[in-house]
Amino acid sequence: MATLEVRRIPFEFGDDVPFVWNPRNVAFSTFMNVVSVYAVAFEQMIVAAVREAIPLIDDDEVAREATEFLRQEAQHSACHRRHLKALVRHYPGLRQTFDDVIASFEEITDTKPLNYRLAYIADLEATFTPFFKLLLDNEDVLFRTGDDRVSSLLLWHFVEEVEHRSSALVIYDAVVDDDWYRVRVLPSIARHLLTAARIVADGMNEHVPFAERGMDAHDIKPALSMRTALLSRIPGLAPKTAPVMPALGEIPWREKLAGGLRVLLSQTPYHDPASEPLPEFADVWFERYRRGDDVAHWYGSLADTRSAADTATDAGER
Repeated sequence: MATLEVRRIPFEFGDDVPFVWNPRNVAFSTFMNVVSVYAVAFEQMIVAAVREAIPLIDDDEVAREATEFLRQEAQHSACHRRHLKALVRHYPGLRQTFDDVIASFEEITDTKPLNYRLAYIADLEATFTPFFKLLLDNEDVLFRTGDDRVSSLLLWHFVEEVEHRSSALVIYDAVVDDDWYRVRVLPSIARHLLTAARIVADGMNEHVPFAERGMDAHDIKPALSMRTALLSRIPGLAPKTAPVMPALGEIPWREKLAGGLRVLLSQTPYHDPASEPLPEFADVWFERYRRGDDVAHWYGSLADTRSAADTATDAGER
């Protein structure tokens, strides 16, 4: 069983947090804004399901891990909500969009049995370690050049997802213990995720001026990004707006293919998240957190640390 730590990080987001928080990569900025919306809605569903599941778990160690997992996810939801509130202050119409996505997940909580909801959580959580490894292995091109507040929020969230990579499946096995049920409900889960994605993209397109988002929010989907890029090469069929660089366009194809394959394998019935290769960045993050660094401003505090070290070195040489 995993021992999880609940870390309360003092993230703060002022009115100056831009929608495109990493202007070097517009599509990735939009993609991660969608992740913030999902984080609030999905993790509320996690908390409700795991609370319902805990009394059904006979193993005390599994029940302890379930409680710690629930508390970590509650922190993720609370911190992403701060980011969303900052966006809503600037774009008030997004409030209804965010509420609609949350309502779509609440409908799952209200209408689906616990077995289905635990399968949903286990299936989606299984994809996180391979996908977030891909992102964290390339944090220098995806996060470093962005707004430090948003980058730091995402880095914290993703390393904690890696930390509790097996928890959702452990809980599912303790309550449901049916490897093939997760596979059977996967198409239904995928349909719901796509429906929620359309709600978010429609809302962003409606309420965030194009000049401030820089792209059609629907084009963060890989298939649509490819379609837009292909159409741009055909005279008479080119989109009215120029295609932007794909969200993961700077990541080497070999890494993207390996990560994509691992995401697919994560949905097979006997997949074990504990066996997944892990991002080296996670160890770096946990070490800096243990050291007491300001992880709410990951890159800014790193620069301050290096500056202080350089000053100390110069003083020593004098």
